[in-house]
Amino acid sequence: MPEDEPFDELTYLRGEVTRLRKSLNDLTPGLDLILRRRGFQIYKKEPTDDLLIPRKEFEDEYYRMLHKYSFRLFLRDVIKHQKHFTLERVTRYATSDITRGYLEFLRHLGLAKIEGSGYVLERRIQSFGETLEWFVAEIFRREFGSETSWGVKFKRPKVGGDYDVIARFDGALFYIEVKSSPPKQIYESEIAAFLDRVSDLSPDVSVFFMDTELRMKDKIVPMFENEFMRRSAEPPELRRIEKELFQAENRIFIINAKDSIVRNIEKVLNIYFRG
Repeated sequence: MPEDEPFDELTYLRGEVTRLRKSLNDLTPGLDLILRRRGFQIYKKEPTDDLLIPRKEFEDEYYRMLHKYSFRLFLRDVIKHQKHFTLERVTRYATSDITRGYLEFLRHLGLAKIEGSGYVLERRIQSFGETLEWFVAEIFRREFGSETSWGVKFKRPKVGGDYDVIARFDGALFYIEVKSSPPKQIYESEIAAFLDRVSDLSPDVSVFFMDTELRMKDKIVPMFENEFMRRSAEPPELRRIEKELFQAENRIFIINAKDSIVRNIEKVLNIYFRG
């Protein structure tokens, strides 16, 4: 480091932790082996048919931009109006100037183009779901040095569905359910399906993540509590960690995007690794 550059001890220590965790990951069993020990084998993963990401040379820029909640909301609107959208049509969650910058950014990445009096996406996308899964998997890989896979399918006759993100930390298995819908569009059946997959896979930590800054206590937490009571005569207590982060025992967590996705995932990791 040049002598005239200030020394940021916190940034340095975070970098060292990431480096050491990556080294430890390299010395522990891989994700495939951890899954095989549980009787699981991946037969499909990381689909690209519905993925809105740019060419490889633009991925770093795109990844950094996806950390902005307003940009993710903007992308949902763009996908909704992808056949033809104007600045006015997708300016709901940021100012016109910021949204205009987002539109130019999509053009810069080659994801959108001007057509007629507005814009269109370069390719048809059904939803934001797969892109959000890719982003969460990238957070685990880039920020925490984890081996990850997303959009995973197993051949399981009783418990089906996608495992949105699975990650390996020092030999521990994490499973993350990723929801791009607001709380009002989440139903009891989705909570039950998530807990069925948790029971089948038996990960060390399971996270139900919703990409929203809305309250989780109003609807999502009560649905989990009801499902816990339906499954057990002695259901686990679902307690608030802080703000909109909740925990059942030491292995099931409910989080949202309030403040920062990275920070909230980091909080889960801190709790788990501290026991």
